[in-house]
Amino acid sequence: MAKTQQNDGKPWTPADDAQLQKLARENTPTRVMGLKLGRSEAAVHSHAHQGGVSLKPTNQSPYGRRK
Repeated sequence: MAKTQQNDGKPWTPADDAQLQKLARENTPTRVMGLKLGRSEAAVHSHAHQGGVSLKPTNQSPYGRRK
């Protein structure tokens, strides 16, 4: 059986939303975001999508080009 997260089933607070946005801006991997927020990786993906938070890395060049 999978281990449940500490915030499993609890609503997202404004502080959680702010931390999610901060971690997304810092290009933090979603698994690490989940660990820091006490939520599953799927919950992080779902909530980011619902809130319009992009989880795509911002420090990569387009089309695989290197600088």
